[in-house]
Amino acid sequence: MVAFSGRYVIAPGYHDSDAGHWQTLWQADLGEAATRVAVGSWDEPELEDWVAALDAVMTPGALIVAHSLGCLTALTWLERHPGVAAGAFLVAVPDPEGPDFPDTITGFARPLGRSAEPLLIVGSTDDPFAGWDYTVATAAAVGAPLVELDAAGHISTASGRGPWPEGRALLAEFMAGLPSGG
Repeated sequence: MVAFSGRYVIAPGYHDSDAGHWQTLWQADLGEAATRVAVGSWDEPELEDWVAALDAVMTPGALIVAHSLGCLTALTWLERHPGVAAGAFLVAVPDPEGPDFPDTITGFARPLGRSAEPLLIVGSTDDPFAGWDYTVATAAAVGAPLVELDAAGHISTASGRGPWPEGRALLAEFMAGLPSGG
Protein backbone atom coordinates (compact mmCIF):
# COMPACT_ATOMS: atom_id res chain seq x y z
CA MET A 1 0.00 0.00 0.00
CA VAL A 2 1.12 3.52 -0.79
CA ALA A 3 1.32 5.93 2.14
CA PHE A 4 -1.03 8.93 2.12
CA SER A 5 0.94 12.01 1.09
CA GLY A 6 -1.47 14.59 2.49
CA ARG A 7 -2.73 15.44 -1.03
CA TYR A 8 -6.32 15.09 -2.19
CA VAL A 9 -7.51 14.90 -5.78
CA ILE A 10 -11.14 15.98 -6.22
CA ALA A 11 -12.80 14.12 -9.12
CA PRO A 12 -16.29 15.54 -9.74
CA GLY A 13 -18.96 13.98 -11.90
CA TYR A 14 -21.01 14.96 -14.91
CA HIS A 15 -21.45 18.77 -15.16
CA ASP A 16 -18.85 19.29 -12.36
CA SER A 17 -19.78 19.94 -8.73
CA ASP A 18 -21.50 23.27 -8.10
CA ALA A 19 -20.56 25.85 -5.45
CA GLY A 20 -22.82 24.26 -2.81
CA HIS A 21 -21.76 20.65 -3.49
CA TRP A 22 -19.92 18.82 -0.73
CA GLN A 23 -16.88 18.26 -3.00
CA THR A 24 -16.49 21.97 -3.69
CA LEU A 25 -16.94 22.84 -0.01
CA TRP A 26 -14.46 20.18 1.12
CA GLN A 27 -11.95 21.36 -1.48
CA ALA A 28 -12.21 24.90 -0.11
CA ASP A 29 -11.67 23.59 3.43
CA LEU A 30 -8.64 21.54 2.36
CA GLY A 31 -7.03 24.53 0.64
CA GLU A 32 -3.74 23.83 -1.11
CA ALA A 33 -3.83 20.16 -0.09
CA ALA A 34 -6.61 19.59 -2.66
CA THR A 35 -6.46 19.72 -6.45
CA ARG A 36 -9.54 19.49 -8.67
CA VAL A 37 -9.53 17.57 -11.93
CA ALA A 38 -10.03 19.83 -14.99
CA VAL A 39 -11.58 17.86 -17.84
CA GLY A 40 -12.00 18.93 -21.45
CA SER A 41 -15.80 18.78 -21.30
CA TRP A 42 -18.06 18.53 -18.27
CA ASP A 43 -21.13 18.32 -20.56
CA GLU A 44 -19.99 15.67 -23.06
CA PRO A 45 -17.65 13.46 -21.03
CA GLU A 46 -15.35 11.03 -22.82
CA LEU A 47 -13.54 8.44 -20.73
CA GLU A 48 -10.04 8.90 -22.13
CA ASP A 49 -10.18 12.69 -21.67
CA TRP A 50 -11.34 12.29 -18.07
CA VAL A 51 -8.69 9.67 -17.27
CA ALA A 52 -5.97 11.90 -18.81
CA ALA A 53 -7.24 14.85 -16.74
CA LEU A 54 -7.02 12.77 -13.56
CA ASP A 55 -3.57 11.55 -14.55
CA ALA A 56 -2.41 15.15 -15.03
CA VAL A 57 -3.04 16.02 -11.37
CA MET A 58 -2.31 12.74 -9.60
CA THR A 59 0.76 12.53 -7.40
CA PRO A 60 2.10 9.49 -5.55
CA GLY A 61 0.19 8.92 -2.34
CA ALA A 62 -2.72 11.23 -3.18
CA LEU A 63 -6.22 10.25 -2.09
CA ILE A 64 -8.92 10.47 -4.75
CA VAL A 65 -12.24 11.93 -3.54
CA ALA A 66 -14.70 11.14 -6.33
CA HIS A 67 -18.39 11.65 -6.98
CA SER A 68 -20.56 10.04 -9.63
CA LEU A 69 -18.82 9.87 -13.02
CA GLY A 70 -15.59 10.81 -11.25
CA CYS A 71 -15.83 7.40 -9.52
CA LEU A 72 -15.83 5.51 -12.82
CA THR A 73 -12.92 7.69 -13.92
CA ALA A 74 -11.03 6.96 -10.70
CA LEU A 75 -11.62 3.21 -10.93
CA THR A 76 -10.36 3.15 -14.52
CA TRP A 77 -7.30 5.24 -13.56
CA LEU A 78 -6.54 3.01 -10.55
CA GLU A 79 -6.71 -0.09 -12.73
CA ARG A 80 -4.18 1.43 -15.14
CA HIS A 81 -1.88 2.87 -12.46
CA PRO A 82 -1.72 0.45 -9.53
CA GLY A 83 0.45 1.40 -6.60
CA VAL A 84 0.33 5.18 -7.10
CA ALA A 85 -2.71 6.44 -5.15
CA ALA A 86 -3.16 6.00 -1.40
CA GLY A 87 -6.78 5.06 -2.08
CA ALA A 88 -10.12 6.38 -3.22
CA PHE A 89 -13.28 7.59 -1.48
CA LEU A 90 -16.04 6.91 -4.02
CA VAL A 91 -19.50 8.43 -3.62
CA ALA A 92 -22.54 7.56 -5.77
CA VAL A 93 -20.90 5.32 -8.39
CA PRO A 94 -23.26 5.53 -11.40
CA ASP A 95 -24.34 2.64 -13.60
CA PRO A 96 -23.16 3.38 -17.17
CA GLU A 97 -25.62 0.77 -18.44
CA GLY A 98 -28.53 2.15 -16.42
CA PRO A 99 -31.65 3.61 -18.05
CA ASP A 100 -30.96 7.16 -16.80
CA PHE A 101 -27.28 7.29 -17.79
CA PRO A 102 -26.91 10.28 -20.18
CA ASP A 103 -26.31 9.52 -23.87
CA THR A 104 -23.78 12.38 -24.08
CA ILE A 105 -21.31 10.37 -21.94
CA THR A 106 -19.07 8.02 -23.92
CA GLY A 107 -16.58 5.26 -23.19
CA PHE A 108 -17.41 4.61 -19.54
CA ALA A 109 -18.05 1.03 -18.43
CA ARG A 110 -18.97 -0.90 -15.32
CA PRO A 111 -15.93 -1.60 -13.14
CA LEU A 112 -14.92 -5.25 -13.20
CA GLY A 113 -11.65 -5.82 -11.40
CA ARG A 114 -10.55 -5.60 -7.79
CA SER A 115 -8.50 -2.55 -6.88
CA ALA A 116 -5.04 -2.88 -5.37
CA GLU A 117 -5.66 0.36 -3.43
CA PRO A 118 -7.95 0.80 -0.44
CA LEU A 119 -11.40 1.97 -1.48
CA LEU A 120 -14.59 3.00 0.24
CA ILE A 121 -17.86 3.24 -1.66
CA VAL A 122 -20.75 5.30 -0.30
CA GLY A 123 -24.06 4.67 -2.03
CA SER A 124 -27.72 5.57 -1.66
CA THR A 125 -30.61 3.14 -1.73
CA ASP A 126 -32.52 5.44 -4.09
CA ASP A 127 -29.79 6.87 -6.33
CA PRO A 128 -31.48 7.63 -9.68
CA PHE A 129 -28.24 6.81 -11.52
CA ALA A 130 -27.47 3.51 -9.77
CA GLY A 131 -29.86 0.84 -8.58
CA TRP A 132 -29.00 -0.52 -5.15
CA ASP A 133 -28.25 -4.00 -6.54
CA TYR A 134 -25.73 -2.43 -8.95
CA THR A 135 -24.08 -0.50 -6.10
CA VAL A 136 -23.74 -3.65 -3.99
CA ALA A 137 -22.37 -5.63 -6.97
CA THR A 138 -19.89 -2.87 -7.81
CA ALA A 139 -18.53 -2.75 -4.27
CA ALA A 140 -18.10 -6.52 -4.33
CA ALA A 141 -16.46 -6.47 -7.78
CA VAL A 142 -13.82 -3.90 -6.80
CA GLY A 143 -13.33 -5.27 -3.29
CA ALA A 144 -14.56 -2.18 -1.47
CA PRO A 145 -16.50 -1.84 1.76
CA LEU A 146 -19.88 -0.22 1.14
CA VAL A 147 -21.60 2.38 3.29
CA GLU A 148 -25.36 2.40 2.70
CA LEU A 149 -27.24 5.70 2.95
CA ASP A 150 -31.00 5.31 3.07
CA ALA A 151 -32.87 7.49 0.56
CA ALA A 152 -30.02 9.96 -0.01
CA GLY A 153 -30.57 10.37 -3.76
CA HIS A 154 -27.43 10.99 -5.78
CA ILE A 155 -25.64 12.32 -2.66
CA SER A 156 -25.31 15.78 -4.18
CA THR A 157 -26.55 19.33 -3.78
CA ALA A 158 -29.83 18.33 -5.44
CA SER A 159 -30.41 15.70 -2.75
CA GLY A 160 -29.68 18.14 0.06
CA ARG A 161 -26.13 17.08 0.96
CA GLY A 162 -24.52 20.55 0.99
CA PRO A 163 -21.42 20.41 3.24
CA TRP A 164 -22.34 16.82 4.22
CA PRO A 165 -20.61 16.51 7.60
CA GLU A 166 -21.57 12.83 7.83
CA GLY A 167 -19.60 12.22 4.65
CA ARG A 168 -16.64 14.12 6.04
CA ALA A 169 -16.74 11.83 9.08
CA LEU A 170 -16.81 8.78 6.76
CA LEU A 171 -13.78 10.17 4.91
CA ALA A 172 -11.90 10.70 8.19
CA GLU A 173 -12.71 7.16 9.32
CA PHE A 174 -11.56 5.75 5.96
CA MET A 175 -8.35 7.79 6.08
CA ALA A 176 -7.57 6.57 9.61
CA GLY A 177 -7.02 3.13 8.06
CA LEU A 178 -4.54 4.37 5.43
CA PRO A 179 -0.78 4.21 5.94
CA SER A 180 0.66 7.62 6.79
CA GLY A 181 3.49 9.27 4.90
CA GLY A 182 5.24 10.38 8.02
